[in-house]
Amino acid sequence: MPGHNSKLSARSLNQQPLADFKVGVDNVIFSVDTAQNRLLVLLVMRQQEPFINSWSLPGTLVRQGESLEDAAYRIMAEKIRVENLYLEQLYTFGGPLRDPREDSTSFGVRYLSVSYFALVRFEEAELIADKVAGIAWYSVKQVPQLAFDHNEILTYGHRRLKNKLEYSPVAFDVLPEMFTLNDLYQLYITVLGENFSDYSNFRARLLKLGFLSDTGIKVSRGAGRPASLYRFNAEAFAPFKDKPLVFI
Repeated sequence: MPGHNSKLSARSLNQQPLADFKVGVDNVIFSVDTAQNRLLVLLVMRQQEPFINSWSLPGTLVRQGESLEDAAYRIMAEKIRVENLYLEQLYTFGGPLRDPREDSTSFGVRYLSVSYFALVRFEEAELIADKVAGIAWYSVKQVPQLAFDHNEILTYGHRRLKNKLEYSPVAFDVLPEMFTLNDLYQLYITVLGENFSDYSNFRARLLKLGFLSDTGIKVSRGAGRPASLYRFNAEAFAPFKDKPLVFI
């Protein structure tokens, strides 16, 4: 009986000593390259065991007196320079033996990963190569086998990013203060795919919702007509905050 087995399992676990954890933070740092319609993720080459010379997500163990969020921002600051970014806690990965430094035959330290995901614009993000032998942007569609369970963390982060773009104003944390509707549209199709909406429907829906303010400034790009610059109006967006699928 499943219930009986689960009770036995719980009883045997109750007899085990409490787990001793080290806490790490791993960042899934996405960038949107709208010029080439690519969603990228930042990977670093591990310089030590375990998984030496393998690609992984940027991560760190949390230091004494450091909050999880501070550790996540420290990872960002050590890897890239960027003005506009979005950062949010993603999920906690803590299954037994997710890290080969754990010893299954003894009661050693368990390694817990609190993951965060970030979004930046590719054009704005400058990689910091100091003290890092291997650091690179990879297309999300061409990511190699990563260290630890980082492929699983990346997949989870990608799914969360797409969901966030559909119902929250995360894109406006990444775009400059003033942007064209085409700038916004290009960011969306890069992450969600070109089939999520055509430009005319996207434009009409956003303007109807009323949380974009026309600055009255126009900008010329290429041979087309000058495009209007808009600002995100957080106060006007407030009534939509908890409603799903705002942009679809």
